[in-house]
Parts: sequence; C-alpha cells; structure tokens
Amino acid sequence: MGEYRRYLGRKILLLAALALVLVGAVLASILAGSSGLTLGQVLAALVGRGTTQTSTIVWNVRMPRIAAAVVVGCGLAVAGCVMQSVLHNPLASASTLGVSQGASFGATVAIVCLGAGAQQGSSTSGTITIYNPTLVTFCAFLGGMVTVCVILALSRVRMSTPATMILAGVALSSMFTGGATLVQYFADDVVLASVVYWTFGDLGRAGWNETGLIFLVLLVAFAYFLLHSWSYNALQSGPQTAKSLGVPVERLTLVTMTLAALLSAAAVSFVGIINFVGLIAPHMVRRLVGSDHRFLLPASALAGASVLLLSDLLARVAASPMVLPIGAVTSFLGAPLFLYLIYKGAK
Repeated sequence: MGEYRRYLGRKILLLAALALVLVGAVLASILAGSSGLTLGQVLAALVGRGTTQTSTIVWNVRMPRIAAAVVVGCGLAVAGCVMQSVLHNPLASASTLGVSQGASFGATVAIVCLGAGAQQGSSTSGTITIYNPTLVTFCAFLGGMVTVCVILALSRVRMSTPATMILAGVALSSMFTGGATLVQYFADDVVLASVVYWTFGDLGRAGWNETGLIFLVLLVAFAYFLLHSWSYNALQSGPQTAKSLGVPVERLTLVTMTLAALLSAAAVSFVGIINFVGLIAPHMVRRLVGSDHRFLLPASALAGASVLLLSDLLARVAASPMVLPIGAVTSFLGAPLFLYLIYKGAK
C-alpha cells in the first residue's frame, strides 16, 4: 500500500509540474507584445485591478488567443492519445491519420460551396469570418468521420499493421487535399483567399464563443475518455485480453474514435490546420507518467496546451510584428519527432 501511494504521489507531482509549465506559458504569452506590459500590470488586470487600457489588452486581445491555444491544444493532444490507444499505433493522431485533412476538406466545402465564410479586407490583411460556425463544424465533422470509418474498417482486416494505418492516412490525406484543391479551383478570388488564409492556421480568429464551443466538446469527450481510462489500460495488453476482462472493445473503439474525430474536427474548423500536436504531446509525457491513462490523459492535455501555446508564442515573436502561421510552426516541431518514431520502429 505504501509503494502504491508513492506511485500515486509521483504521478500527481508530475501533473502539478506540467500544470506549472502551462501557467508559465500563459504568463509568457500575456507578457509578449508591443505594449510592454509588466508582470505586475498583467497580474493586476487578471484579478480585476488593472487600468482600463491594461484590462482591455489582457482580456480582449490576448486572453481569447491564449484560451483558444489551451483548449485546442488540449483537444488535439487528448484525441491523439486515445487514437494511439484504441488503434495500437504510436503514430496515430488526427494529422497523421488524415482526420485533420478530412475535416479541412469539409470546412472548405462549407466556406466555398455553402457560403459559411468570407474574408473581410484584402487578401493579405483581411481576416476570415465564419458566418455559420455550426455548419462549418458539422461539415468538418463529416469530413473527419469519413477518415475514421476507413481507419476502423482497416483495423478489422486481418494482418493489418500500424504501418498500414499510416499508409492509409497518407492516402486519405492526399485524397482530401486533392478534393479541397478542386473545390478551391471553382471559387472566386475573394473566397479562395479566404480558404487559403484559413488553412494557414491562426488562433487569433477564434473568439470567446468559438473557444467555448470547442471547450464544450472537449469537456464531454474528456469526461468519457477519463471514465474509460481502465478500459484503455486493458487494451494495452491486446483486444483479446481486454475482452476477457469484460471490456466491450468494438463499442469502445467506435465511440472513442467518433468523439476523437468530433473533437479534432471542432478544433480544426475554427483555427485551421494545426499538425502534429496530437502526436507530440502524448509521446512527450508518456516517458514521464507511463501508459496509465488515468494520468496519461490529463498529462497529454496539459502538454498539448503548453506545446501549442509556446508554438504560438514563437510564431508571434519570431518575425514580429508579423505573426507566422501556427500550423507551420507546429509542423516544424512535429516532423522531427515523427521521423524519430519511424526510425525507432524500424530499428
């Protein structure tokens, strides 16, 4: 009993350390900017004692972007974690399996064909406005679900391997990218510029309402994942062992992949394509907290939020006053890890 308590204590301590890293990333993101706010001014604004100007900068300009980074990072990381578990594939995530690309195709159809979005201003300085976020999210969800259905079908084929899943994701990504290109080909210049700008990935276009919707999906999905953490632990020993322990493997896989796709699609539909966060975060924390999903899930959420928040901070300060596309920054971080995992698996 004493050893188990020490085990729990170490895991809780690691989660607390990850939470402190996230708090530090939040404070660093609030401080970064041309206004030159000090830490004291930021803390005063956060507790409602700052000046009007400081409070406006903190709560109306920087906090919506930070909240979007935290919620989207948590969502993509948690989705990647459970996908890796139910598919028995360490390379599984929304981006590597084509779910993000499928969701992007659905969102592109909604913006171009269904008139759910348009661009305000010029193609270089304008911002995308989603007139019907529900429609965009729904179409993105349908696009992501097509990918999920194909992956689930392949997982039932005998002799299917993790490499098969990744190859299927590459093929589906190519198909959805080609489909999005065809849709864009028939769009006028203004809408085309809107779609291209949207696919860059930008946390600044998600306001409080959009972030709240993503958070609601995250809350429902994360609650389900956490309640079934013991089932995910059982799956680590294989589907047959999990079934012998009473885990409804088929139903768990179907519901998990559906919620993970919905979570990924909801995030992508509002902020654009953000690659590799769902791949980076679970592998970063798995070496620290192990494969116990009671701790791995919250650790992945904290790590995903921190990774995306720090990537956004880098995108804002690297070429200031320009803001680099957040999708490009996360790809530079995720691609080396992806190659490392391939090398490790081959070795």
